[in-house]
Amino acid sequence: MVGSIGPGLVILLGVARGDSEKDALYLAERVLNLRIFADQDSKFNLSALDTRADLLVVSQFTLLADTEKGRRPSFTDAAPPDLAEPLCRRFVEALRASGLEVETGRFGAHMMVEIHNDGPVTLWLESKKPAVK
Repeated sequence: MVGSIGPGLVILLGVARGDSEKDALYLAERVLNLRIFADQDSKFNLSALDTRADLLVVSQFTLLADTEKGRRPSFTDAAPPDLAEPLCRRFVEALRASGLEVETGRFGAHMMVEIHNDGPVTLWLESKKPAVK
């Protein structure tokens, strides 16, 4: 086992070509402060910081898959490992600076990730607005 957390967030992190440290820091701030945890009235009013949530970060280049054409996904939008790995590390460092418990997978490794999703909440965060197609 590489990483394990209690209640909190599993973050699947994709790094795109053209992403920068600014993007990594922006997303870390969003993850830490986005109000996505329920308060006593079951309303999304609390952040990971408010709840002292654990965080598990798993690099996931397949999030950048382009499936518009053909039958096989293209991953050309994903940053190559030599660019993506340092940005993943920077994102994790920014999360750890908050004082929350942060675990990671192994960059570039084939991993079996077990997630117990408590509620139907899955969100997609981006550091840039997607291009209109």
